[in-house]
Amino acid sequence: MLYIFFLGFLISFLGQLPLGNMSFTATQICIQEGVRKAWQYAVGVALVEMIYLRLALRGMDWVVRHKTLFIALGWITVVMFLVLGILAFVTARKQSQEKKAVLLSNRLHRFVLGLMMSALNPVQIPFWFLWTSTLIQTNVLQVASLPFDLFTIGAGLGTITGLAVYIHGGNWLVARHQTSNKTLNQIMGIIFMLTALIQLYRMLFKPWI
Repeated sequence: MLYIFFLGFLISFLGQLPLGNMSFTATQICIQEGVRKAWQYAVGVALVEMIYLRLALRGMDWVVRHKTLFIALGWITVVMFLVLGILAFVTARKQSQEKKAVLLSNRLHRFVLGLMMSALNPVQIPFWFLWTSTLIQTNVLQVASLPFDLFTIGAGLGTITGLAVYIHGGNWLVARHQTSNKTLNQIMGIIFMLTALIQLYRMLFKPWI
């Protein structure tokens, strides 16, 4: 049971390490609003990831019945990330003083922001279905409530730990190199645009893989 818990933790933790829009947002929240709000955001992201994992564990039947919903969500993600990327570049270009990132210029609770950004990342469904189906087929993960619960909890903690690397490590790097908010906005713009292009490619050529 501990092995199953650790396996879920490790898969999710390693999945969070590559630089992406959600991980970099955690860094920005920490820098501009403090560690507490960054952790609120991380918990929101992890909660939705656990829900997506539960859908994967229940099998693809439910997902197939709601295929149109997830495809529509994929296209919404493309548009949203393109808009956010453009806004980040525009903000950086016009910025003459230290201001918040465009994504953080609102009063939305950071836990809710984490929920929303994680929910608008439908790629988690095929990611977790691939892993869980492989683990089940190789008899590493038993089809029972307790192993599923432990695997899901481990994955949730892995997500939070992966984001913690960006919360604390990113904050340390930015402080060390005295990076300005304008530069952070430019980096965020690049990440959003790349994410949008990758998602666009998936929707055009591999909409359900």
